[in-house]
Amino acid sequence: MNYFIHESSYVDENVQIGADTKVWHFCHIQSGAVIGRNCSIGQNVNIGNNVVIGNFAKIQNNVSVYEGVTLEDHVFCGPSMVFTNVLDPRCKYPQRGAEFYHKTLVKEGASIGANATIVCGNTIGRHAFIGAGAVVTKDVPDYALMVGVPARQIGWACECGEILPKFDQEVKCPRCGLKYIIVKDKLQAK
Repeated sequence: MNYFIHESSYVDENVQIGADTKVWHFCHIQSGAVIGRNCSIGQNVNIGNNVVIGNFAKIQNNVSVYEGVTLEDHVFCGPSMVFTNVLDPRCKYPQRGAEFYHKTLVKEGASIGANATIVCGNTIGRHAFIGAGAVVTKDVPDYALMVGVPARQIGWACECGEILPKFDQEVKCPRCGLKYIIVKDKLQAK
């Protein structure tokens, strides 16, 4: 084994875990899950059937990544944030299986704050920053800074995580120096 699984955690059969990944206390990794290398899976995390998690992802305590969710490389999931996978759940009429699940994609480098909720069927753009407690109900553009209930865009975030100062057409990150430009209402690295 070239990864670490705490003795209190359960890993089902048919799971792939990349090198140097750490799975901490009281986790459950379900069948068909694929977890990349150098990931950190915090305490009390559930990774659902057939979930795909890229490399260098960090999933903090008390997060359930349900079937239908894909996390690309370098995604951060804050403590107790929530993914959903069914839009209209009912106990009396269970909806189980891939045919019922609405896909959610979290693209490379995105960060999701503590206690945020991501409603299924949406895509979180590259390096987007979802504030703590936000409720995402629609697709999020690359680099967007989203807050509130429902989440609305209030600015832009750099790839390094710095909130970018207000600007018209071009901006330089005050922390790391990366440059960005607005093209057709979308932020792009320059």
